[in-house]
Amino acid sequence: MVAWVLRILVVLGLLGSAWVHYDLYANEGFSDIPTIGPLFLVNVVAGVALAVAVLVWHHWLPVLGAIGFGAVTLVAYLLSLTPGGLFGVHEQFVMASEVWGVVTEAGCVVFGIALLFVRARSGARAVAKV
Repeated sequence: MVAWVLRILVVLGLLGSAWVHYDLYANEGFSDIPTIGPLFLVNVVAGVALAVAVLVWHHWLPVLGAIGFGAVTLVAYLLSLTPGGLFGVHEQFVMASEVWGVVTEAGCVVFGIALLFVRARSGARAVAKV
């Protein structure tokens, strides 16, 4: 039961991040930014694909992908907050979409790691019963 809750939270994190990036791309002008615009679309597609994989393939690999997705996206955002920015984009952490992005991506990392630990513990118990 705990694994299912964590799995759903990881999926929600992935879809939330994908939605934030899609909204910024489609409605906030990010589609016009070279390099960043296409990377936002990659984030949308990767977030949805990983969410489906985490939901239907109960293996550690898509969960690890979700953790990596969240971590890489968070690092990219943190780089955009620096004076040098990321590919010329300088963020300031003032928009609601930025907050939701950080929350959803951190959720991918935190809940993904928790899911891996729960899976490992349940696997260890199953082996011990044999």
